[in-house]
Amino acid sequence: MEKGNLKQILLLTDGYSNQGEDPIAMAALAQEQGITVNVIGIMEENVIDQESMREIEGIAMSGGGVHQIVYAHQLSQTVQHVTRKAMTQTIQGVVNKELQQILGKSTSLEELPPEKRGEVMEVVDELGETVSVEILILVDTSASMKPKLPTVKESLLDLSITLNSRMGKNLFSVSVFPGKKEEVERVLDWTPKLESLSSIFPKLSTGGITPTGPAIREAIKQFKKKRSLKNLLRSEEEYYDESGM
Repeated sequence: MEKGNLKQILLLTDGYSNQGEDPIAMAALAQEQGITVNVIGIMEENVIDQESMREIEGIAMSGGGVHQIVYAHQLSQTVQHVTRKAMTQTIQGVVNKELQQILGKSTSLEELPPEKRGEVMEVVDELGETVSVEILILVDTSASMKPKLPTVKESLLDLSITLNSRMGKNLFSVSVFPGKKEEVERVLDWTPKLESLSSIFPKLSTGGITPTGPAIREAIKQFKKKRSLKNLLRSEEEYYDESGM
């Protein structure tokens, strides 16, 4: 199996979208382009919002990811759990495809004999530690999220510490929605560490609208821009090598 990059969008929100494109359709578009969309719904104690919960589940399902509903105080462990679970699920999906190519279309990981399945799961676990991961984090900063932002910040810092203990490379980027001037605002460019969030989060303003669909659309663009920049840098390196400069 090739050690490519696992691309994830991690959406942290507490309410259903009310502006722009359908977020479920945007999540499906991300999935088509090899980007998994995972959603953590942050709820207030004793509040059940069925419409919001349906949307959270729908976004994750169409985005090929996982979702979980939590209360703010449970957030830190949940962010790590959802990210890890999504990584394993994505790797298992790739392994299943390769198994089907080798053993036939009807074969999946679950159908292997226990001993063989154990061996394959060892490979999955190893890949989980060594594969490169790119996570674009989307944080809902609508008005009701204001008291939850300190918990979100701490959770993301914990995630950074946990993932940076892996052998594989990690890259994070953070965008918020709504932004100060636009529907979506990038507050942290691609970086291997999330420590700089400490200076960003106190400055974040909160607003009323929740443009979740546009936020996912913009996240997809950020992955594309990142690849374009990589290709440009690679082309320049090849030019210098060939010209002897």
